[in-house]
Amino acid sequence: MTIQDKEKLIARIHELKEERNAVILTHNYQVDFMAQSAAILSPQKTVLIPEILSECPMAAMITPEELIIKKKEYPDAVVVAYVNTSAQVKAHSDICCTSANAVQVVNSLDENEVIFVPDRNLALYTARYTDKKIIPWDGYCSTHHMILPEDIMLSKNTYPDAETIVHPECRPEVIDLADNVFSTGGMVTHIKKSNSRKFIIGTEIGMLHKLKKENPDKEFYPASSCAVCPSMKMNSLSNIITALEENKYVVTVPESIRKQAKKALERMLESGRGD
Repeated sequence: MTIQDKEKLIARIHELKEERNAVILTHNYQVDFMAQSAAILSPQKTVLIPEILSECPMAAMITPEELIIKKKEYPDAVVVAYVNTSAQVKAHSDICCTSANAVQVVNSLDENEVIFVPDRNLALYTARYTDKKIIPWDGYCSTHHMILPEDIMLSKNTYPDAETIVHPECRPEVIDLADNVFSTGGMVTHIKKSNSRKFIIGTEIGMLHKLKKENPDKEFYPASSCAVCPSMKMNSLSNIITALEENKYVVTVPESIRKQAKKALERMLESGRGD
């Protein structure tokens, strides 16, 4: 695609935004559970997702039926659901969390046992900073799971003066090798203030674009070139235009599920966003 082609697409998106009175929400991670959460919190608004197949593989690693069984095994435990879950799983959870506030959310609970779904790596990271018993679900982000300790060591050897920052969805042995561990939002905040000029980044590779754009005077290196999420890459300027022109794909959540899932999301929002 030429620069001119890209500019035409962007101009068309701006036209459609005005025509439809639309707001385009983007996140560093762009998949279906984000659109569902928007629909849960704002049922009076039309929520569109530009690519219906842009699904989070980790969110698909747990079903509400499986969670119900796990809750029966641990009747005294509270369920903390990472936002990377379906609306149906959220509906059977007590509170949601993000990678930024997982520790804060867990420590805010009165219960001493926590079923943490679906990300085992984030659960184990959270367990480092709480006295509560964490019962992790055996799910994971396949993209972050691709980042191996060997990748971190190679990057450190290649860029010895770079600061290594990884996401808490990474494997525990990768986290052990990092200088700092942050959510994507935390990475942005930290790097802006950091005196370091070079950074090894352990998360989905697209994040480096945002970091470089906001810090043009600093250098960024992916911890692994394999850390690519195919689902996120399905979203494009072209299918955003199609979504706005054809009003697709509309994200809907059945009202009975929406009400229950909303409780878990609102409880998270009440507990704070974290760093």
